[in-house]
Amino acid sequence: MDADNAPASNFDDVLSEVAKYGVVTIRKAYGNWKSPTLKPWEELLHEHAIQPVQQYDLTKGKNASDIALVIDAMDVMYTKQIDVMCFVSSDSDFTPLVTRVLAEGKVVLGFGERKTPSPFVNACSKFLFLDRNDKEKPSNTNKTKTIKSDTKLIHLLRQAIEATEEEDGWAGLGPVGSHISNKTSFDSRNYGFKNLSSLFKAIDLFEMKRGPGNSYFVRDKRKNKST
Repeated sequence: MDADNAPASNFDDVLSEVAKYGVVTIRKAYGNWKSPTLKPWEELLHEHAIQPVQQYDLTKGKNASDIALVIDAMDVMYTKQIDVMCFVSSDSDFTPLVTRVLAEGKVVLGFGERKTPSPFVNACSKFLFLDRNDKEKPSNTNKTKTIKSDTKLIHLLRQAIEATEEEDGWAGLGPVGSHISNKTSFDSRNYGFKNLSSLFKAIDLFEMKRGPGNSYFVRDKRKNKST
């Protein structure tokens, strides 16, 4: 945890997400603990068994915590039996570290504020915004308008359907989600929806139908018009 560049609020979301992947064996927070700005983090240390790592600001404008975090992360990667690494930060300086960890076959989870630069967000296997808009509980109508205006997101969804669809244009939601996860750190919760099916249902550019059991199929409505 880069305590100098990440909010302590909603830390329960971090623990809840990483618990899906297994037991969290190492918990470290880096920062200048002499600074009053880290008070919110300090209150979480004992509650969540987090080890604070003190790094003084040796030079004005330079963050020694970043270097210490990178060194420790590399040590852990090569000396411990781990499958997942999690970074809590809104600082894009960790992007090279993330890509290096991915190259070693590890899953990388990222957490930070919405202001986090896209290179760091996109480098992670999954990135969750701690100040995402589902905390504000906007109306479904407003969320839908926002999503439909996000051309990059719509293009991503359409590409995933096209890559996994059958001849009739229908694609299993599971394969669609896997295809998206293989390309980017996308998470439907960052858009205010609990899961991918809820996201698709809210956008009238797509149609959905039930499959066997609890499965779903999704199709681009443009495909429907052409068949």
